[in-house]
Amino acid sequence: MKVLMTSTSYPQSPKDWQGRFIANMAAGLARRSDVDLSLWAPPGELPALVTSANRPSDSRWLSHLTEQGGMAHQLRTRKVMAMSTVLGLLFRLGRVYRQASPEVAHVNWLQNALPLFGTRTPVLITVLGTDFALLKLPGMKLLLRALLKQRRAILAPNADWMRPVLEKAFGDLVEIRSIAFGVDDLWFDVVRAPIDNNEHHWLAVTRLTHNKIGDLFTWGEGQFGQQRQLHLFGPMQEQVALPSWVHYHGPTHPAELLQDWFPKARGLITLSRHDEGRPQVMLEAMAAGLPILATDLPAHRDMLQHRATGWLAATRSDLREGLTWLEDPLNNPAVGQAARQWVKDTVGTWDDCADRYATAYRDLLEPRP
Repeated sequence: MKVLMTSTSYPQSPKDWQGRFIANMAAGLARRSDVDLSLWAPPGELPALVTSANRPSDSRWLSHLTEQGGMAHQLRTRKVMAMSTVLGLLFRLGRVYRQASPEVAHVNWLQNALPLFGTRTPVLITVLGTDFALLKLPGMKLLLRALLKQRRAILAPNADWMRPVLEKAFGDLVEIRSIAFGVDDLWFDVVRAPIDNNEHHWLAVTRLTHNKIGDLFTWGEGQFGQQRQLHLFGPMQEQVALPSWVHYHGPTHPAELLQDWFPKARGLITLSRHDEGRPQVMLEAMAAGLPILATDLPAHRDMLQHRATGWLAATRSDLREGLTWLEDPLNNPAVGQAARQWVKDTVGTWDDCADRYATAYRDLLEPRP
């Protein structure tokens, strides 16, 4: 099957956090003998057997977009300038969709499907949490409905909690099929150190924006110090004031988390208020047997069962209680092991994810009854 994948995010190097899931997704698909994959995305090291669909001018344009923080960051912080970026994106995507002539287009993020308008190319659209802000824009659902009417399509959110909204908006036109991302096998191989009651390291791995940080600093005040430490990782994308008790390490990458932090940490903490889909770092932490303490959001409830595979917090007192409960030498490894098993049973590896996508491609190419 000749598949064109498009994305506005891709890692520039093995240590780059941005778009890492796209590289993993592409690598899983490229390992299949029944998929011939080309990729239109910011330039970076491509997996074996994946060909670039970029023109040189596209690569330069996408590199500049990445340096500016990506499309979502521009729309959030530079609304006027972002309009010219949006037009440039639509033009370049429209050109590649028509010139590449794929059997199936695999589009990541809803807005990247809009330039398919006027073609009949079957499309699978990976829907992520940030797409829900797009759906709130005036006229956007009507535009997407007009696009979807022209072709066979599958909308593939990466978590079940997104299905009801998509079913209501588009379920009369296309299939809504949840397709979970996978995780690398290496995360399942992490061996965690025994609980040391003298020092507890908690990790927060996130882009630094006010919504992604959420209530972490306000609720965390007085909860962290010398014995219980909060280590924060991620790029500073908004000017966020960091409390003195936060150990900020800047951007990180998977190898650093795998080797240095996940084995010795007590857990991962996220008190985000952001439009989450199914955060990849949470899946990787769970696969590593690392308990998660998270805000009680739909995306987090979709992944975590309270007191079984993690801890959900709706208030500051919930946070305090959760930290203490998850630091218990019996609770911590039990929750971590349950979380790891859930990922194995429900999500699997990137090869499992590629199986799910390949099945969807075949369904799109099946002759209509």
